[in-house]
Amino acid sequence: MRIRRVSTHGGSLSEADLEALYERYRRPLLGYVLWSVSGDHQYAEDVVQETMLRAWRTSPALDPDGAGPWLFTVARNLVISGHRRRTARPAEVPIADRELASADDDIDRVLEAWQVAEVLRGLSRNHRQVIIELFYRRRTVAEVADRLGIPIGTVKSRSFYALQALRVALEERGVTGT
Repeated sequence: MRIRRVSTHGGSLSEADLEALYERYRRPLLGYVLWSVSGDHQYAEDVVQETMLRAWRTSPALDPDGAGPWLFTVARNLVISGHRRRTARPAEVPIADRELASADDDIDRVLEAWQVAEVLRGLSRNHRQVIIELFYRRRTVAEVADRLGIPIGTVKSRSFYALQALRVALEERGVTGT
């Protein structure tokens, strides 16, 4: 994977220095983060990518030769922050008025909507963002990538893993697709 600048808001670390930093620390960071997140490879990749993005943004103050401890600290803090977000009480998701407006609405549909909302809250923030943008706001993959500031491939992989997690969680609850 090659790191390339996606914005003009970054620091002064050269692209070559950034690539060298990525090549040197990607595997050790990934191993450390994988262990910290109980083997969730997709989430670990996201944490490593965010760590490198922060290195790029912080580059004027970052010494590429002594960056290891800083990178591991950033990765650790991202893992802790992610854990705190997942264990915090999720925000309540209101049910749209149209779902409850008609007395003829099927109660099973409302219950399924609640279950889907609950399962969505259980996804990681990154996965939930992609699903909401793609399926609820009906944006294209390119629009989501641009809106979230991530590569198109990342949008596709996050949506794949998020949908897979949604399907498994809903099947465990006895909710089946039509």
